[in-house]
Amino acid sequence: MASFITDDQSAVPCISLHDFTERRAEIIEQLMDASTRIGFFTLENHGIPAEQIQDAFALSQQFFPLPDEVKSKTPLNGKNMGWEKGAQIRPSTGTADQKESMQLQFARMQGMWPSDDDLPGFRARAESFMSTVQQLSVKVMECFAEGLGLPLDTFTNGTVDPGVGDSQSTLRLLHYHSVEGKEFGNNFWRAGSHADFDVLTMLFQRDGEGGLEVCPGREVVGDFGHGNTWTNVEARSDRIVCNIGDQLMRWSDDRLKSTFHRVRLPNKGEPTGPRYSMAFFNQARSDVVIQGPEKKYPPITGAEFIRQALERNKLGMSAQSSAASGRSDKQPHSDAHDAVAAPRTVSVN
Repeated sequence: MASFITDDQSAVPCISLHDFTERRAEIIEQLMDASTRIGFFTLENHGIPAEQIQDAFALSQQFFPLPDEVKSKTPLNGKNMGWEKGAQIRPSTGTADQKESMQLQFARMQGMWPSDDDLPGFRARAESFMSTVQQLSVKVMECFAEGLGLPLDTFTNGTVDPGVGDSQSTLRLLHYHSVEGKEFGNNFWRAGSHADFDVLTMLFQRDGEGGLEVCPGREVVGDFGHGNTWTNVEARSDRIVCNIGDQLMRWSDDRLKSTFHRVRLPNKGEPTGPRYSMAFFNQARSDVVIQGPEKKYPPITGAEFIRQALERNKLGMSAQSSAASGRSDKQPHSDAHDAVAAPRTVSVN
């Protein structure tokens, strides 16, 4: 079977969480090293049962084949929840990501869950997986708090809803379309280059469904700069890919790096079928104040941070569109249009 070509993985460290309590100091050192240098790492021996991950992927594979008119009963609503198809435009490309996604949150989801008539048990299975991933996230975020010299519960209180309904954390189920028999222009991607807006992202992949690439080199939160070297991250079902988001980069006074990443289309000889992944974004709660220990940046709430990030993306989109106007090499071949027909929107992460 053909597989995605994978570079040397030394650039993206793998950190084992085995014997977590006994090895806590060592794990904190490894997490801080990876996150100050690269902003990406993978976790193994993380404690989430393989069966639960497989069930979440099965849920995703049951949802996306539903007719669009069924999925569109819960459309992306401007609050980072709901279903979209070909609607995410990156400032880095100006073209639609070749995917569809379903975004789920803990709070404010009234009327946004697929009904039991359309997909029985969807909510219960999704919320169970979300809770499990959030629990693991808390362990990792407490390590970052200790490594940064902040109170241990800084990011737990900052992201986990205490019962007031202000959580912004999001699970995104992702289905990248098959590209078999299709050709695209040079500027088309399964997911264009971007940095995440959150505190910490945990990404689940399936064996052999690769294409994720990272590019370290960003020094200041909020800019669009990065280095020149893109490194493949191997798709393995037994590892969780983690990356620092812009909120944590700001919260750490730029010590921890929120790194640009993308998902490329398959190269010649690589699998061209669909790609499934699941990303859990630990977002700062709406009213929580983000400010680092050195106060490099003024205080900002989680809600205002997201609003400003979206505004920067809109400005980046405008600049990219102006620069690209009149360049025919940005246009797709005719057989790519089906996957691109959607409103031009920019959404979180």
